Amino acid sequence: PRVCVVGSGPAGFYTAQHILKHHSGARVDIYEKLPVPFGLVRFGVAPDHPEVKNVINAFTQTARLERCAYYGNVTVGRDVMVAELRQAYHAVVLSYGAEDNRVLGIPGENLSGVYSARAFVGWYNGLPENRDLKPDLSCETALILGHGNVALDIARILLSPLHLLRKTDITDGSLATLACSKVKRVWLVGRRGPLQVAFTIKELREMINLPGARPVLNPADFTGLENAIKDAPRPRKRLTELMIKTALEKPGEKMMEMQAVVAQAAVPREWGLKFQRSPQEVLPTTDGRRARGVRMALTRLEGSGDSAKAVPTGDVEELECGLVLSSIGYRSLPLDPAVPFNTQRGIIPNSSGRVEGVPGLYCSGWVKRGPTGVIITTMNDSFDTAQSVLEDLQAGVLDVSASREGFGAVESILRSRGVRPVSFSDWEKIDAAEVARGKAAGKPREKIVDPQEMLQLIGH
Repeated sequence: PRVCVVGSGPAGFYTAQHILKHHSGARVDIYEKLPVPFGLVRFGVAPDHPEVKNVINAFTQTARLERCAYYGNVTVGRDVMVAELRQAYHAVVLSYGAEDNRVLGIPGENLSGVYSARAFVGWYNGLPENRDLKPDLSCETALILGHGNVALDIARILLSPLHLLRKTDITDGSLATLACSKVKRVWLVGRRGPLQVAFTIKELREMINLPGARPVLNPADFTGLENAIKDAPRPRKRLTELMIKTALEKPGEKMMEMQAVVAQAAVPREWGLKFQRSPQEVLPTTDGRRARGVRMALTRLEGSGDSAKAVPTGDVEELECGLVLSSIGYRSLPLDPAVPFNTQRGIIPNSSGRVEGVPGLYCSGWVKRGPTGVIITTMNDSFDTAQSVLEDLQAGVLDVSASREGFGAVESILRSRGVRPVSFSDWEKIDAAEVARGKAAGKPREKIVDPQEMLQLIGH
């Protein structure tokens, strides 16, 4: 059987890995629109979290297998259509993730100084489409809308001491911009309360322990929560306890340490969590061009736990800030009119990864279940889809007696359209160049951010 996977992030690679491992005859081709593989492992994971990127080693082993091939620089839905892939392969798995962000849908969202978390993360991680973002960091206060791990990542990058960032694979350009940053206060704002935050304890602890930055949590936000979490699941309980402890902490050692920092720098950096506030409008400066603050509706919670809804109380509050980052989630887009798509939920309608009404078409990862969860969640989800493919091969739902040409057929289509795919060994040349450039600067790598430069490097 010939299987094709669209997208080379964790969902794509885990799907391929599982099929190759459990079917000794299957061949899997992975298509990727960028020249470089690994999706959000390369472009989403924070530069100061190198250990999370170790999965790249396993993906590389998969890509080097004889029965696996990687074709980068190929945009499915433009360079080759899904219908054409379905004719060339016995099974097609769509694992192309979520390449857009949810919008706030409020006035002032398009003012200068307002950025989506997706674009900001893409900028410091070297995602080609965001390389020219040029965020303006000349203000003292930044406001991040959202209480997830991505929001904490951004806060950490904005407040991290430069010497820590210099040792990471953060891009050269973003490091230079951060070196001139005036941001010294970051507020993370959420519509709901402390019991509904979406970040995890590891990320929160890392933020609390960030050198030279102090947490500002309002004890009033946490009154009575000890009782509320008595029967909560353990991860939620521990997370809330850490927030309570931080909010109520007496100025002890951390304060002494901060005073030492204050002695060196006039103003320490700080960050805090604000709850039960929903953005209503980004307020413009007098010339109407830039953001100068955000007006927020105060909310009250209806219901409890994860299903609690935030309802406006009628009161509003304004918060001054020159930088607004909206971290309210990523969003998948339809790839090709031939593929069913639920615009409401931003997913391909499916059951266990089988696309509804289109036999032989599958999906895995964020485009299958929505943009939530960490790499391990995506791994399990991809194994689930791969299992569906294997079952359908076993049960004869996929007719393997009809031979399919696989990449042979796609190659002639691409050639006729003037598209030259990038192989995995091409990527390894790009990889080696990045690592060499990084070494010169004392970093794990210096990412190349311009796809043209990547293609020149491999002689395309």
